[in-house]
Amino acid sequence: MTSSASLDQALGFTIPSRHARGRIVRLGPVLDDVLAAHAYPPQIERLLASALVLAALLGTTLKDAGGQLTLQAQTENGVVSLLVADYKGSEVRGYAKFDADRLAELGPDPTLFGLFGKGYLAITFDQAVSGERYQGIVPLDGESLADAAEHYFFQSEQIPSIIQIATRHDAGEGCLAAGLLLQHLPEGEVGRERLHVRHDHPEWEHVQALAHTLRDAELTDRDLPLADIVWRLFHEEDEVRVTDPTVLSKGCRCDLGHIRSVIGRFPAAERAEMADDQGIIGVDCAFCSRLFPVALDSFG
Repeated sequence: MTSSASLDQALGFTIPSRHARGRIVRLGPVLDDVLAAHAYPPQIERLLASALVLAALLGTTLKDAGGQLTLQAQTENGVVSLLVADYKGSEVRGYAKFDADRLAELGPDPTLFGLFGKGYLAITFDQAVSGERYQGIVPLDGESLADAAEHYFFQSEQIPSIIQIATRHDAGEGCLAAGLLLQHLPEGEVGRERLHVRHDHPEWEHVQALAHTLRDAELTDRDLPLADIVWRLFHEEDEVRVTDPTVLSKGCRCDLGHIRSVIGRFPAAERAEMADDQGIIGVDCAFCSRLFPVALDSFG
């Protein structure tokens, strides 16, 4: 029997003596719910699953409970023209737009460059309390989204990071994706040299070596609790502090009232052009694939 306790959760931990912090995320039924909105081929399914895990890994680091983390990967002439995933209030959502004919030519295991060509990854943090927004943009280099995100932290934040993401799809059990984020704590560097100006750092090198022993099969083991993974990796450390898990769910913020308010901002003549012969304006949500009908005469 599958252990539901190990699915759709994010678990945070810190290793004070090594000045390191981490997150582990595993998505199961929530991932299936997001993917069910569109009949994605396996290559896009794996890509979007990875993006959703990455959004949850980064989003759960937000101290502002009302904040939002958004990932957006784009290219001008790639097979995948748009990939977006976000996290807000323990909810994740995502969407991918791609050229099906060109995708079929790439085969079953396309590279990141094959999917995007020359593209970029934008990572945006929106803070609800302060209203501040911070965005970093890095090239889609490397073999995976995880590689691109590691480059973002090194380049934009100067925080050495390890990101590992794994996906699997078992017949009869659906899709599963999981990931590990491990970082050097910036506050661990107070009063000392920053990591990027040093040639060695035994504390970080130690936890880095331990993290690299984690296998994809462990990350995607439905019956292995996330806390057990942390214990397996770091049980020899003096102290490992584990936070309460964050329960994750599918969330799409499309709302008929909000859609009506947006349409209502357009002049009456433009609204009339949007409507069909029955006087209905149809608005399709790309994330959840729901169609919202708005009657033209409802605006008075």
